Amino acid sequence: MKRAIALLVVVLVLFLTIVPSPAWAGGTWHGGHRGGHGGHGGFWWPGAIIGGLALGAVAAVTTPLWALSAAPAYYPPVAYAPPVVYAPPVAYAPAPTYPPPSQAYAPPPQAYAPPPQSAPFAPAVQREVVYPNGRHVLYGDGLRQPWQWVWVPSASPPPPPPPPPQ
Repeated sequence: MKRAIALLVVVLVLFLTIVPSPAWAGGTWHGGHRGGHGGHGGFWWPGAIIGGLALGAVAAVTTPLWALSAAPAYYPPVAYAPPVVYAPPVAYAPAPTYPPPSQAYAPPPQAYAPPPQSAPFAPAVQREVVYPNGRHVLYGDGLRQPWQWVWVPSASPPPPPPPPPQ
């Protein structure tokens, strides 16, 4: 609304500066001449055009940048949707129960004897990795005690013999 009023005021001011009364022109509307006297007072258009250009230039220079932007200065309030109402959970019928299958046939006879059950043995695990300056040793069994690699350095070489006396 404020913009509309400001635009109306600017248009009205421009209209009043461009269309002055005949009295301001220095005579009547008879070609700009005063009662038959040779004069030049009625020709006011160049002054109005130059004045309108000057007023437009001043308005363009002094207009704040926010007034030239396309974004409105007023943002309408945000309308939120009503909360969603959830339906109660769907009640499903219980799963059907079926009777156990009937034994129509006897199990087939064993054609061979099953292998004897032997005690399970632990697979062979490499528990030592040797390097020139030491070795890694694996401790633990992985069930009761976790696996753990331990570095054991090798015995240091004996110191060099002392130099012979001279």
